[in-house]
Amino acid sequence: MPPDAPPSPHAARRLEGRVAVVTGGARGIGLSIAERFAREGAHVVVADIDEAEAHHAAAALGPQALGQRVDIAAAASVAALARAVDERHGRCDILVNNAAILDAAGIDAMSFEHYRAVLDINQDGAIRVTLALLPLIRKGGEARRILNIVSIQGVRGTRDSLAYATAKGALVNFTRALACDLGAEGIVVNALAPGFIDTRMAQLPDGSGHEHETDWFRDIYIRHGRIPLRRPGTPADIAGPAFFLCSDDARYVTGQILLVDGGVSSTF
Repeated sequence: MPPDAPPSPHAARRLEGRVAVVTGGARGIGLSIAERFAREGAHVVVADIDEAEAHHAAAALGPQALGQRVDIAAAASVAALARAVDERHGRCDILVNNAAILDAAGIDAMSFEHYRAVLDINQDGAIRVTLALLPLIRKGGEARRILNIVSIQGVRGTRDSLAYATAKGALVNFTRALACDLGAEGIVVNALAPGFIDTRMAQLPDGSGHEHETDWFRDIYIRHGRIPLRRPGTPADIAGPAFFLCSDDARYVTGQILLVDGGVSSTF
Protein backbone atom coordinates (compact mmCIF):
# COMPACT_ATOMS: atom_id res chain seq x y z
CA MET A 1 0.00 0.00 0.00
CA PRO A 2 1.46 3.38 -0.89
CA PRO A 3 2.08 5.71 2.08
CA ASP A 4 0.37 9.04 2.45
CA ALA A 5 2.03 11.69 0.29
CA PRO A 6 4.71 13.62 2.24
CA PRO A 7 4.73 17.40 2.30
CA SER A 8 6.23 18.69 -0.91
CA PRO A 9 8.55 21.72 -0.97
CA HIS A 10 7.44 22.23 -4.58
CA ALA A 11 3.70 22.68 -3.95
CA ALA A 12 2.23 25.21 -6.35
CA ARG A 13 0.42 26.96 -3.45
CA ARG A 14 -2.71 27.27 -5.56
CA LEU A 15 -4.84 28.09 -2.50
CA GLU A 16 -2.59 30.92 -1.40
CA GLY A 17 -4.31 33.18 1.12
CA ARG A 18 -7.66 31.39 1.06
CA VAL A 19 -9.41 30.55 4.32
CA ALA A 20 -10.42 26.88 4.64
CA VAL A 21 -12.43 25.35 7.49
CA VAL A 22 -12.19 21.57 7.82
CA THR A 23 -14.44 19.85 10.36
CA GLY A 24 -13.12 16.62 11.81
CA GLY A 25 -9.77 18.01 10.71
CA ALA A 26 -7.55 16.63 13.47
CA ARG A 27 -7.21 13.07 12.15
CA GLY A 28 -7.78 10.75 9.22
CA ILE A 29 -9.30 12.14 6.04
CA GLY A 30 -9.88 15.58 7.55
CA LEU A 31 -6.28 15.94 8.65
CA SER A 32 -4.96 14.83 5.26
CA ILE A 33 -7.18 17.42 3.55
CA ALA A 34 -6.05 20.10 6.00
CA GLU A 35 -2.40 19.22 5.35
CA ARG A 36 -2.87 19.40 1.58
CA PHE A 37 -4.65 22.74 1.79
CA ALA A 38 -1.94 24.15 4.05
CA ARG A 39 0.77 23.03 1.62
CA GLU A 40 -1.14 24.86 -1.09
CA GLY A 41 -1.02 28.09 0.93
CA ALA A 42 -4.44 28.12 2.63
CA HIS A 43 -5.12 29.48 6.11
CA VAL A 44 -6.62 26.32 7.59
CA VAL A 45 -9.01 26.19 10.54
CA VAL A 46 -8.79 22.69 12.00
CA ALA A 47 -12.16 22.18 13.68
CA ASP A 48 -12.61 19.03 15.75
CA ILE A 49 -14.47 17.81 18.81
CA ASP A 50 -11.11 16.84 20.34
CA GLU A 51 -9.71 20.24 21.26
CA ALA A 52 -6.24 19.00 22.13
CA GLU A 53 -5.87 17.16 18.83
CA ALA A 54 -7.22 20.17 16.92
CA HIS A 55 -4.58 22.44 18.45
CA HIS A 56 -1.86 19.82 17.91
CA ALA A 57 -2.78 19.41 14.24
CA ALA A 58 -2.93 23.17 13.71
CA ALA A 59 0.47 23.66 15.34
CA ALA A 60 1.96 21.08 12.97
CA LEU A 61 0.49 22.93 9.98
CA GLY A 62 2.19 26.18 10.92
CA PRO A 63 1.36 29.69 12.15
CA GLN A 64 -1.31 30.24 9.49
CA ALA A 65 -3.44 27.44 10.95
CA LEU A 66 -5.95 27.65 13.80
CA GLY A 67 -7.20 24.83 16.01
CA GLN A 68 -10.78 25.17 17.17
CA ARG A 69 -13.01 22.80 19.13
CA VAL A 70 -16.43 22.17 17.61
CA ASP A 71 -19.23 19.76 18.42
CA ILE A 72 -21.25 19.76 15.22
CA ALA A 73 -24.25 18.33 17.11
CA ALA A 74 -24.43 21.45 19.32
CA ALA A 75 -25.69 24.72 17.87
CA ALA A 76 -23.81 26.83 20.43
CA SER A 77 -20.52 25.11 19.60
CA VAL A 78 -21.05 25.59 15.87
CA ALA A 79 -21.86 29.27 16.47
CA ALA A 80 -18.61 29.58 18.44
CA LEU A 81 -16.71 28.13 15.47
CA ALA A 82 -18.27 30.71 13.15
CA ARG A 83 -17.32 33.51 15.56
CA ALA A 84 -13.73 32.25 15.79
CA VAL A 85 -13.39 32.17 12.00
CA ASP A 86 -14.94 35.63 11.72
CA GLU A 87 -12.64 37.11 14.36
CA ARG A 88 -9.54 35.54 12.85
CA HIS A 89 -10.25 35.99 9.13
CA GLY A 90 -13.55 37.78 8.55
CA ARG A 91 -14.50 35.33 5.82
CA CYS A 92 -14.45 31.69 4.72
CA ASP A 93 -13.46 30.68 1.19
CA ILE A 94 -13.63 26.89 1.58
CA LEU A 95 -15.74 24.75 3.90
CA VAL A 96 -15.14 21.00 4.14
CA ASN A 97 -17.87 19.17 6.05
CA ASN A 98 -15.97 16.06 7.05
CA ALA A 99 -16.80 15.39 10.72
CA ALA A 100 -18.87 12.26 11.33
CA ILE A 101 -19.15 9.18 13.50
CA LEU A 102 -19.21 5.55 12.43
CA ASP A 103 -22.31 3.48 13.06
CA ALA A 104 -22.79 -0.14 12.12
CA ALA A 105 -26.29 -0.88 13.40
CA GLY A 106 -28.87 -2.67 11.30
CA ILE A 107 -32.61 -2.44 11.71
CA ASP A 108 -32.85 -5.13 14.41
CA ALA A 109 -30.30 -3.37 16.61
CA MET A 110 -31.74 0.11 16.20
CA SER A 111 -34.07 2.22 18.25
CA PHE A 112 -35.49 5.47 16.91
CA GLU A 113 -33.44 7.36 19.51
CA HIS A 114 -30.24 5.72 18.25
CA TYR A 115 -31.17 6.51 14.66
CA ARG A 116 -31.81 10.17 15.43
CA ALA A 117 -28.57 10.48 17.42
CA VAL A 118 -26.55 9.32 14.40
CA LEU A 119 -28.42 11.64 12.03
CA ASP A 120 -27.95 14.54 14.42
CA ILE A 121 -24.20 14.31 13.84
CA ASN A 122 -23.73 12.78 10.40
CA GLN A 123 -26.55 14.59 8.63
CA ASP A 124 -27.68 17.59 10.64
CA GLY A 125 -24.14 18.45 11.77
CA ALA A 126 -22.99 19.31 8.26
CA ILE A 127 -26.12 21.37 7.71
CA ARG A 128 -25.63 23.25 11.00
CA VAL A 129 -22.06 24.13 10.08
CA THR A 130 -23.03 25.16 6.55
CA LEU A 131 -25.79 27.46 7.77
CA ALA A 132 -23.54 29.02 10.41
CA LEU A 133 -20.65 29.64 8.02
CA LEU A 134 -22.63 30.62 4.93
CA PRO A 135 -22.56 34.37 5.78
CA LEU A 136 -18.75 34.15 5.97
CA ILE A 137 -18.60 32.12 2.75
CA ARG A 138 -20.60 34.85 1.05
CA LYS A 139 -17.86 37.27 2.15
CA GLY A 140 -15.19 35.06 0.57
CA GLY A 141 -13.32 35.55 -2.67
CA GLU A 142 -14.21 34.41 -6.16
CA ALA A 143 -13.30 30.75 -5.56
CA ARG A 144 -15.82 29.88 -2.84
CA ARG A 145 -16.30 26.18 -2.22
CA ILE A 146 -18.38 23.88 -0.04
CA LEU A 147 -17.27 20.25 -0.05
CA ASN A 148 -19.23 17.54 1.78
CA ILE A 149 -17.54 14.24 2.60
CA VAL A 150 -20.19 11.56 2.19
CA SER A 151 -19.64 7.84 1.52
CA ILE A 152 -20.30 5.15 -1.04
CA GLN A 153 -22.80 3.92 1.57
CA GLY A 154 -24.79 7.05 0.77
CA VAL A 155 -25.24 5.93 -2.83
CA ARG A 156 -25.15 2.13 -2.46
CA GLY A 157 -27.01 -0.13 -0.05
CA THR A 158 -25.07 -2.24 2.47
CA ARG A 159 -26.04 -4.24 5.54
CA ASP A 160 -25.76 -2.85 9.06
CA SER A 161 -25.45 0.78 8.04
CA LEU A 162 -29.02 2.01 8.28
CA ALA A 163 -28.56 5.34 10.08
CA TYR A 164 -25.08 5.98 8.66
CA ALA A 165 -26.15 5.31 5.06
CA THR A 166 -29.35 7.34 5.47
CA ALA A 167 -27.42 10.34 6.77
CA LYS A 168 -24.83 10.17 4.03
CA GLY A 169 -27.53 9.70 1.42
CA ALA A 170 -29.26 12.82 2.70
CA LEU A 171 -26.01 14.77 2.32
CA VAL A 172 -25.76 13.58 -1.27
CA ASN A 173 -28.98 15.38 -2.15
CA PHE A 174 -28.20 18.25 0.22
CA THR A 175 -25.12 18.77 -1.94
CA ARG A 176 -27.11 18.80 -5.17
CA ALA A 177 -29.87 21.06 -3.84
CA LEU A 178 -27.41 23.48 -2.22
CA ALA A 179 -25.46 23.72 -5.48
CA CYS A 180 -28.70 24.83 -7.16
CA ASP A 181 -29.43 27.38 -4.44
CA LEU A 182 -25.96 28.92 -4.43
CA GLY A 183 -24.94 28.59 -8.07
CA ALA A 184 -26.13 32.07 -9.04
CA GLU A 185 -23.73 33.48 -6.44
CA GLY A 186 -20.80 31.58 -7.93
CA ILE A 187 -20.47 29.30 -4.89
CA VAL A 188 -19.48 25.78 -5.95
CA VAL A 189 -20.85 22.84 -3.93
CA ASN A 190 -19.72 19.23 -4.39
CA ALA A 191 -19.23 16.01 -2.44
CA LEU A 192 -16.67 13.24 -2.23
CA ALA A 193 -17.84 9.70 -1.51
CA PRO A 194 -14.92 7.64 -0.16
CA GLY A 195 -14.91 3.87 -0.25
CA PHE A 196 -12.80 1.71 2.09
CA ILE A 197 -10.26 4.10 3.62
CA ASP A 198 -7.65 3.16 6.21
CA THR A 199 -8.60 5.43 9.12
CA ARG A 200 -9.71 5.00 12.74
CA MET A 201 -13.27 4.60 11.47
CA ALA A 202 -12.20 1.40 9.71
CA GLN A 203 -11.26 -0.20 13.02
CA LEU A 204 -13.25 -3.30 13.92
CA PRO A 205 -15.72 -2.90 16.82
CA ASP A 206 -13.74 -5.30 19.03
CA GLY A 207 -10.52 -3.32 18.49
CA SER A 208 -8.71 -6.30 16.96
CA GLY A 209 -7.63 -4.47 13.82
CA HIS A 210 -9.01 -2.80 10.71
CA GLU A 211 -11.54 -4.23 8.30
CA HIS A 212 -9.04 -4.40 5.45
CA GLU A 213 -6.83 -6.69 7.56
CA THR A 214 -9.48 -9.40 7.84
CA ASP A 215 -9.46 -12.58 5.78
CA TRP A 216 -12.90 -11.86 4.30
CA PHE A 217 -11.81 -8.44 3.11
CA ARG A 218 -8.60 -9.74 1.57
CA ASP A 219 -10.47 -12.57 -0.14
CA ILE A 220 -13.46 -10.69 -1.52
CA TYR A 221 -12.11 -7.21 -2.09
CA ILE A 222 -8.46 -7.89 -2.94
CA ARG A 223 -8.04 -11.44 -4.31
CA HIS A 224 -11.38 -11.50 -6.15
CA GLY A 225 -11.13 -7.88 -7.24
CA ARG A 226 -14.23 -6.38 -5.63
CA ILE A 227 -11.92 -3.35 -5.33
CA PRO A 228 -10.35 -3.21 -8.81
CA LEU A 229 -7.27 -1.37 -7.53
CA ARG A 230 -6.69 -4.24 -5.05
CA ARG A 231 -6.13 -2.12 -1.92
CA PRO A 232 -8.00 0.05 0.55
CA GLY A 233 -7.50 3.77 0.18
CA THR A 234 -5.47 6.12 2.34
CA PRO A 235 -6.49 9.59 3.56
CA ALA A 236 -4.12 11.07 0.98
CA ASP A 237 -6.16 9.36 -1.74
CA ILE A 238 -9.07 11.58 -0.65
CA ALA A 239 -7.04 14.75 -0.11
CA GLY A 240 -6.06 14.99 -3.78
CA PRO A 241 -9.62 14.94 -5.15
CA ALA A 242 -10.67 17.27 -2.32
CA PHE A 243 -8.02 19.75 -3.43
CA PHE A 244 -9.18 19.48 -7.04
CA LEU A 245 -12.81 20.22 -6.16
CA CYS A 246 -11.74 23.19 -4.04
CA SER A 247 -9.30 24.55 -6.61
CA ASP A 248 -9.80 26.86 -9.57
CA ASP A 249 -9.73 23.82 -11.87
CA ALA A 250 -13.21 22.88 -10.59
CA ARG A 251 -14.80 26.29 -11.15
CA TYR A 252 -17.41 24.78 -13.53
CA VAL A 253 -18.04 21.63 -11.48
CA THR A 254 -20.94 21.85 -9.05
CA GLY A 255 -23.64 19.60 -7.66
CA GLN A 256 -21.48 16.53 -8.29
CA ILE A 257 -20.78 13.45 -6.16
CA LEU A 258 -17.32 12.09 -6.92
CA LEU A 259 -16.83 8.48 -5.80
CA VAL A 260 -13.25 7.88 -4.66
CA ASP A 261 -13.35 4.18 -3.93
CA GLY A 262 -10.70 2.33 -5.92
CA GLY A 263 -13.46 1.27 -8.31
CA VAL A 264 -15.51 -0.75 -5.82
CA SER A 265 -18.77 0.93 -6.86
CA SER A 266 -18.19 -0.39 -10.40
CA THR A 267 -18.30 -4.00 -9.15
CA PHE A 268 -21.61 -3.81 -7.25
